[in-house]
Amino acid sequence: MARDKRDRRRDPWDDMFGSFDEEFEEMRRRMDLLMENFMRGGLEQFGEPMIYGFSMRMGPDGKPRIQQFGNAVPQAQEAAGGREPLTDIIEGKDNVRIIVELPGVDKDDIQLRVEDRILDIEVDREDRKFYKQLELPCPVDQDHADATYKNGVLEITLKRAEPKKRGRSIRINGR
Repeated sequence: MARDKRDRRRDPWDDMFGSFDEEFEEMRRRMDLLMENFMRGGLEQFGEPMIYGFSMRMGPDGKPRIQQFGNAVPQAQEAAGGREPLTDIIEGKDNVRIIVELPGVDKDDIQLRVEDRILDIEVDREDRKFYKQLELPCPVDQDHADATYKNGVLEITLKRAEPKKRGRSIRINGR
């Protein structure tokens, strides 16, 4: 006799991997829909390969971080306009390094914008579009940034911003 989900004992791994069941169910639903469309001949509209994936890494705080990438992401993420590149953020003592995979583009096609804790990465060519907005783990100094692009890999190094000084004490004059 199959046990109902509510009847099963709580497993400590459920906290870390509990959402995987939902994610896999959503992927299965999408694949079923994709196969139905394919069988009816409805996939001619796709001119480029459909790419979707995720990476899972442990963050410096010990919590898992799951990041999606690709051009076949949920509707809310497609609205930004373009494929979402695979990125990795490496937080150092004095800087933050961001590594981004942008295959098949020229360095002149890449637009980068940074402000406080947000980094925008955009490539808008007729044949390739990439877009990603990253929330950085700390504020950065936008005047001290360096970027290199080689063999489809963009590496950005941003210097951590100096912490804002706290207010200073005010001496009260009088009797």
